[in-house]
Amino acid sequence: MMTTSSPTSAGAKGSILIFLQSGSFAQLLKKAFETSGYHITIVTTEHDAVTTAKASPPALILMGRQPRTATTLRSLPLMSRVPIVAVEDGHVPCTEEECIQDYDRDVDLVVCSQSPRELLARVRAILRRREPRAESGTYYRVGKIHMDLDRHEVTVNGRLVELTPKEFQILRQFLESPNQLFSRQEMLNKVWGEGYALEEHALDVHIHSLRQKIELQPAHPKMIVTVRGIGYKLRD
Repeated sequence: MMTTSSPTSAGAKGSILIFLQSGSFAQLLKKAFETSGYHITIVTTEHDAVTTAKASPPALILMGRQPRTATTLRSLPLMSRVPIVAVEDGHVPCTEEECIQDYDRDVDLVVCSQSPRELLARVRAILRRREPRAESGTYYRVGKIHMDLDRHEVTVNGRLVELTPKEFQILRQFLESPNQLFSRQEMLNKVWGEGYALEEHALDVHIHSLRQKIELQPAHPKMIVTVRGIGYKLRD
């Protein structure tokens, strides 16, 4: 089943797709987000979530912790850069390991709190960072790494490499500031936004995956290097 609604305040800030098993929780969130000017679509099945996302990609998806659906949505061509927020819509809080697994599936944020006010604040923070901003250029090149922002492509030694949206954003931060040392928290803030309840280990997982794709010898990285006790930097 699918229900849509128009924002009660003038001018929609963006469309949000809500896919939750708990109808009462979905309606509670719908009311809170509508009051803040968002256009809300509520779906209750995976089929409706995929169909709706294909027909009209939303600005953000807020869904229950349903791993298969998150993977399916992220695989859609127009959904590669749409933020996905997973919320625990049951009564049993998710474990640390479950949260890490969700991040590995390229969910942008996992929230165990059921506070509509907290969810609204987090969504606002995500969408603020997604607002268009002027770019100083259309590509970056450091050593053998080339990133084309217009094409959203990365090549290493002329070889095209497929990166997840988060891997692309992390690499972009490195390419914008080669040789700059980033603490783990600094990189988390730049890529996920300040105020995210995200363990630093989640960043390590993404860095490990990124190295597998761009390093000649991932076990002995020469480009993205670790500075023990601090963080990472990209060698120029």
